[in-house]
Amino acid sequence: MNFLAKLLRGVAFIPAVVHGIEALFGGKSGADKKEAAMSFIGAALSITEAVTSKDIVDDGKFKDGLSKVIDGVV
Repeated sequence: MNFLAKLLRGVAFIPAVVHGIEALFGGKSGADKKEAAMSFIGAALSITEAVTSKDIVDDGKFKDGLSKVIDGVV
């Protein structure tokens, strides 16, 4: 399976991650919950990078895009 397919498969889990973070950190602020979700998803994608030997070219733009996806889910 190529990197794009794995990435898209990983993105499909974002709603579940956001829901889980909401359950775990319900009393925290929205910014804290978003940071926790981004951290968790970033770690999961780093594992995917290691397995596929691919690198994210622009980490800042990637995190910005990931942030927008999380906002869309919420």
